[in-house]
Amino acid sequence: MSNNNKTPPILSSQICTHLLPLAFKLYHSYMGKSLNPSKRQKLIAHYDHRHLQEQPLIPGLPDHVAELCLSRVHPSLLYSVCRSWRRLIYCPFFPPFRSFYALFFSSSDNEIQLLSFDPMSSRWETVPPPPNPLRLLVHHPSFLCRNLPVQSISVSGNLVLLAGTAPNFNPAISRPLIFSPLSCSWSLGPPMATPRRWCAAGASGPTVYVASGIGSNFSTDVARSLEKWDLWEEDEMDDFRWKKMRQLKDGRFSTDAIDAVGWRQKLCMVNVAKQGTLYDVTNDIWEQMPEGMVGGWRGPVAAMDEEVLYAVDEDKGLLTRYNQDSDNWEVIMEVENLRGACQMAAAGGRLCVICGDGEILVIDVVAAPPKFWTVQRPAELEPLAVHILPRLSRLDF
Repeated sequence: MSNNNKTPPILSSQICTHLLPLAFKLYHSYMGKSLNPSKRQKLIAHYDHRHLQEQPLIPGLPDHVAELCLSRVHPSLLYSVCRSWRRLIYCPFFPPFRSFYALFFSSSDNEIQLLSFDPMSSRWETVPPPPNPLRLLVHHPSFLCRNLPVQSISVSGNLVLLAGTAPNFNPAISRPLIFSPLSCSWSLGPPMATPRRWCAAGASGPTVYVASGIGSNFSTDVARSLEKWDLWEEDEMDDFRWKKMRQLKDGRFSTDAIDAVGWRQKLCMVNVAKQGTLYDVTNDIWEQMPEGMVGGWRGPVAAMDEEVLYAVDEDKGLLTRYNQDSDNWEVIMEVENLRGACQMAAAGGRLCVICGDGEILVIDVVAAPPKFWTVQRPAELEPLAVHILPRLSRLDF
């Protein structure tokens, strides 16, 4: 993501000039009084951006009130003004802007790496590694035409790693690995009764779902199973566990790594044979997927804020949007780069797509017409999955 909103340093005083009236208004409501107008004008006139590091965030205001004012300014402007404001936008307590994260495979050491792309600085940043290195089987001579899947999802601003294959071909993950960008730390979820791979994984709200798949050996019970775990209940020991839900009617989803896309209180699942199903998370029932929905599911699919479904036709390079009323997919744009797309994430009005050649494409679907650009991936790293999450918290600059 390129940063097209660089603000020259001279604009720092202009920004503060516009912010100060708002600041004093908020301060007046907070303290029950306002500064003398002549003092306020004097403060604005004598503001000097060269001394920002020696002054409060906004001169004349307590920092906690200044933070309220600055939270209304786009982070790209704050990033460009001064170091104290730049530091502020990365603080854990400041409203976070969105960054995107990618799981990469490094063939040099056979490790999985998680990196974050910061849209303010337009550069990749390393993420603290999990306690134990992620050595999962991604390539194998028996699977020349495809990777062995590493399944991860985004839920409640966290990245959750759910399934992968160990070098001995057994399930590699017995407990979910959770990365929190705001705390820059990893934690473990509750143990799975049956660790699995080649499963359907997704989320609805704060709840993680895993369906079907294969354990160490094939089991009909596992192939038909559905389990959920509520991330928000992780502090309650009685609820720190997976709960079994209504089973699938058969095991047709057990041999594919499937995105269970959360959409309007349902999970949408389609396997490589183009067989689809819906799970109603509210009523714990399985439903037949509408014919038009499954018919247009021709590549990676993601839901924007769990409300709008977007799909990529990986053969034609088309980006489409699902219309529930007419049960069809409306073409938004055609992009040659989207041919062969294999994975997609959606949040904040943007889509991040891993294309067939490993290129990472970003699409702004709010813009009219939609805009797209590519992000240069780190050398010698192969992208496996992308996620859109809050930016990393940091205080080191």
